[in-house]
Amino acid sequence: MLQETSNIPTPGGGNAAGLQQMGFADMLTHMDAVGWIVLITLLIMSAMSIYWIIFNFFKNMRLRGSSDRVITTFWETANAQDAIRFMEEQGKSEPFSKVALDAAQAAAHHQRHEGSRLVESLNRSEFVDRALRQAVTRESLRLESGLTVLATVGSTAPFVGLLGTVWGIYRALIRIGASGQADIGAVAGPVGEALIMTAIGLGVAIPAVLGYNFFTRTNRITNNKLDTFAHDLHDFFATGSRVGEAAPVAPVNR
Repeated sequence: MLQETSNIPTPGGGNAAGLQQMGFADMLTHMDAVGWIVLITLLIMSAMSIYWIIFNFFKNMRLRGSSDRVITTFWETANAQDAIRFMEEQGKSEPFSKVALDAAQAAAHHQRHEGSRLVESLNRSEFVDRALRQAVTRESLRLESGLTVLATVGSTAPFVGLLGTVWGIYRALIRIGASGQADIGAVAGPVGEALIMTAIGLGVAIPAVLGYNFFTRTNRITNNKLDTFAHDLHDFFATGSRVGEAAPVAPVNR
């Protein structure tokens, strides 16, 4: 009698061992080409998202440590040539030094062409202002590296996972119909496996969205500091003195 009871089918359409086989591993064994394409796409999106999150995290940490040092050193250096030399020693990814160098080059270029049509068409203030606007725009765009990828992954990964779920449910229902078992136990297992794709899609999207929001806010703070620094640079290279200084200094001639 006990032996007959152990063979009674479970609600899943099979015995207890059959239920234990259901899950992510069982889903992989039953996936077709469409399912694999969806899963691989989600894995690629996850890898790209993780890469840009790590890249931007370390980039922002590096900028947070170097921006104040670069700005302070520039204004505290008594000799303008030494300040420019310090800016040239900074790394290629350091935006504040690049903005200062562009302003210095614009001022020096304008000074070298005194009496030319360039000076007649644009005064020093306008020429430096144009160079600073271009430099700030360029560096702001560099700060946004990878944010488009994070935004794309965050907005599309749930739908990619949902596509895998819909396709998995469709195939599961076909298998159930072919087997002739239509009870809730036979449906719950395959449909539950298909829903794993939606969970994977959400797992890919959530870190991307959080990373995008965090880095957008961090870049906004950095861009505000860039704008403030650019305004001070404009006053310095256009008039020879920074706002608040007592006396002007000689303009940079490079």
